[in-house]
Amino acid sequence: MLQQIRERAQGWFAWVIIILISVPFALWGIQSYLGISSEPLAATVNDTQITEWQFNRRVQQTRQQLRDQLGAAYDPQLFGGQALREQVLARMIRETLLLDVSHTLGLAVSDQLIRGAILAEPAFQHNGQFDKATYERVLQLQGATPTAYEDDLRQRLQTMQLERAITRTAFATTADIDAAVRLLRQQRTVSFVQLPATAFMPKEAPTEAVMQKFYQDNQALFSTPEQVRVNYLQLSTAAAPANSTIDEDTLRARYTERLAEFTTPEQRHVRHILLTVPAEADAAATEAVKQRLLELRHRIVNGEDFATVAQAQSEDTSTAANGGQLGEVKLGMLDPAFEQMAFQLAPKVVSEPVRSRFGYHLIEVTAITPKIVQSFEAVRDQLAQELAKTSAEEQFFDQAERLATLTYETPDSLVPAAEALGLKIETSDWITRMTGGAGMFADPKVIAAAFSDEVLNLAHNSEVLEPDPSQMQALVLRLDEHRTAAVKPFADVREQIVNKIQERAASDAAFAAAQAMLARLQQGEEFAAVAQQFTVTSGGAVSRNSDKVPAAILDHAFTLPRPAVGQASDGAGRLGADAFVVRVTVVEDGALEATAQAEERRVLTAAQAQAHFEQVVADLQRRARIERKIAALTDNATHD
Repeated sequence: MLQQIRERAQGWFAWVIIILISVPFALWGIQSYLGISSEPLAATVNDTQITEWQFNRRVQQTRQQLRDQLGAAYDPQLFGGQALREQVLARMIRETLLLDVSHTLGLAVSDQLIRGAILAEPAFQHNGQFDKATYERVLQLQGATPTAYEDDLRQRLQTMQLERAITRTAFATTADIDAAVRLLRQQRTVSFVQLPATAFMPKEAPTEAVMQKFYQDNQALFSTPEQVRVNYLQLSTAAAPANSTIDEDTLRARYTERLAEFTTPEQRHVRHILLTVPAEADAAATEAVKQRLLELRHRIVNGEDFATVAQAQSEDTSTAANGGQLGEVKLGMLDPAFEQMAFQLAPKVVSEPVRSRFGYHLIEVTAITPKIVQSFEAVRDQLAQELAKTSAEEQFFDQAERLATLTYETPDSLVPAAEALGLKIETSDWITRMTGGAGMFADPKVIAAAFSDEVLNLAHNSEVLEPDPSQMQALVLRLDEHRTAAVKPFADVREQIVNKIQERAASDAAFAAAQAMLARLQQGEEFAAVAQQFTVTSGGAVSRNSDKVPAAILDHAFTLPRPAVGQASDGAGRLGADAFVVRVTVVEDGALEATAQAEERRVLTAAQAQAHFEQVVADLQRRARIERKIAALTDNATHD
């Protein structure tokens, strides 16, 4: 089709094509100039829009970060569902709101601060120093440009300014610390009895009327959601035919093109002595500085130690203490005049005074690491792998384009595309609207396509989907079977109803027994007598984070009032389906060692600072106009 257009795109036919395609492009351009976006939105925060493209990109970045952090422990099933997307969208809404507020407050980030943050980032460093090639390569792997990264960094630093402005005003008084330590380190002597629901299971089955009522009142428990099962064609680089022949001339040409990448430039260990020249200095003052430096050079040439002179005389405060050492440097890192001299000096020779924008320098090269060029043979396998990968990707994109064309031209079948591309038509498991299915069928784009009007109602093939762009996958769906949401027949869930009624009755009976025990304890009866056939367990003196007592019982024990001396505080509650009765006999407040007070103050201040900041964010969110546009995540909500 494209070839036919190319052949006929001459003369009047070419002008017709130009006019036809100019109209939509012109309209698209008008939209961009007017600020009208046709990009689907994920959310709006006040007047700021978060597009679906931005949202999906952040989801992919988050998954990639998790892959990098977790390594082999990364589980795509765990991080592929709605929970991660909801967390990412909530974080983007929060960041957008904070950025909006910081703009309103007039907060800004200077270019110098951006530059400093980039230079200090370990990921952009080589041998402990910033490396521009590493910087660009890391961003390329992340699918970002330097401009986009720096804009994003500026926004992050700007919101951090707002957070610091709030958190750094927090403080903790001595009274705060004492109260916190008393409560947080408090210990309670606890004993408890657990009443398992299984001990209270009804002997008789529920009546038919009770079961029918339970069925009618709890139909959500017995309903099946709307589901679809789809046939699909999947294309990936793994499925693309491999290019078995690697052209040697092509590899050598690639090697020549990228020779700079395989070259480690010459590096020199340099030390220097700097005498600064004030900006307002006249010729006489400048010459006087130069003469002072010549005197220092004379001393060194005549036997004084360079490092000792640098420590005493150099005005470069960052290097003087270590004898003027600048470390290992390479071309492009230093002042041009300084660098020119440093890379022409022989080792152990002290230079004449060199003028830079900082002043006058004496320079000495202490060691030279020569340039290293990796041979073609050393990198041949790497180049071959990259060439094979590039070839596979090119074939993938070619096949993806053919897949899109074939499934569009034959919308009622996947067979022609499967036969033309050598793909197998596969069938998914059942997919629901809310949670999707397993693996790539948990992706919102795939779920939306499976339940789209085009696939579900018109019985057409879906458009080509990319569940995970970083994985180079293309997917086309076609409806195989559709199940509407429905309540299961009573007969099919009869046994399930009986079990649920009896389980609830047993749980309620256990809790009622626990409350009866509590009433007897409060009337003065002994715990062992009240417990009857159930075992009283002594947890001993426990703290709030103890693992000696079940968490629900422990939490309840720390809500009970402090007992009087020789008395007890009792309570009852539920532990899942079971019930419990708990007794507290002794409460010992936490104590603070004098030596630990500074650390406690730091920890408590940090906790208060974070709590204050979260309160501010929560208040901003309550007063902001926030609307989530993605129905698969949550219902639309507006906060005024």
